[in-house]
Amino acid sequence: MGSSSEFHEIFAAEPQAGTGVPFARFMELALYHPQAGYYARPRRRIGRDRESDFHTASSLGPLFGELVAAAAASLLGPADPREFTFVEIGAEPADGDAVHGARGILPDVVNLFAGTQAISLGQPLTLPARCVVFSNELFDAQPCHRLVWRRGQWRELGVALRGGVLAEVELASVTTAVAALSGRLPADAPEDYHLDLPLHSVALLQQIAAQPWSGLFLAFDYGKSWRELAENTPQGTARGYSRHRQTGDLLAMPGEQDLTCHVCWDWLADTLAGADFAAPATVSQEAFLARHAGKVLAPTIAEEAPRFSERKQALMHLLHPAHMGQKFQVLHALRM
Repeated sequence: MGSSSEFHEIFAAEPQAGTGVPFARFMELALYHPQAGYYARPRRRIGRDRESDFHTASSLGPLFGELVAAAAASLLGPADPREFTFVEIGAEPADGDAVHGARGILPDVVNLFAGTQAISLGQPLTLPARCVVFSNELFDAQPCHRLVWRRGQWRELGVALRGGVLAEVELASVTTAVAALSGRLPADAPEDYHLDLPLHSVALLQQIAAQPWSGLFLAFDYGKSWRELAENTPQGTARGYSRHRQTGDLLAMPGEQDLTCHVCWDWLADTLAGADFAAPATVSQEAFLARHAGKVLAPTIAEEAPRFSERKQALMHLLHPAHMGQKFQVLHALRM
């Protein structure tokens, strides 16, 4: 059975599959279903070759890990980083196969911490009492709800299976999660304005923050403020990625393409503040690494200046505004 046929069979078992399943549920199945989900399949997703689908900062070699480790140690301030475990949530399984465990960004990096822990899909999310909680492009991969402004009101979008074909539909009513936000949604919008609500990313952060740990929270991702999402993204922010190409066809190849949605930094920062984290801040990746990873950044720039080495190329990709420097942001906060 082909992967698309397998997904269609799984989707057909959903209540209201013929009339409309909320897009968030479709995205959850397409990404995380144990048999048909994109992230559950034993395959290599991250890399810079044609066989992978996208690349991240961790694809650029050990330099990213070195910079993150240095920044984390700096942000811990007077506390000794050797008293904290470095925990990476959402780590990609080694060789794209969950059987081999999670890879993480620090195995090849001189360790500054008490130990490291890499948590990938399906593993228990249990955090040590003192830790640095790190993620890279984790929150954008959480399911989102899709709304569209039509005929004078916000309508929630869903997915229906009709005649063996997946189709976008308007739901008869909004889901409970969206209804809870009704007072915060814009009172008006241009016709066909799409608004993608990354509510599952907030739920994940609530799960992380609710555990009784102290230390540093550090999330690298791409997102926007609530105002930007509500006013400046008329097509929404949900996108599909396959073989290093972006597509707006979110229903194509379910389980075979990555689906993402910009996070709302305001919502995540508010979640941390509500869980007693001090002064959550979001800055560009470029500014964050320049400000907090100087102990690695300065000598690397000096050493690589005379040559165009792999480390210099990696540094350019991580910092340059035209590459990852401005595309990605970093949310960080302490709870000590």
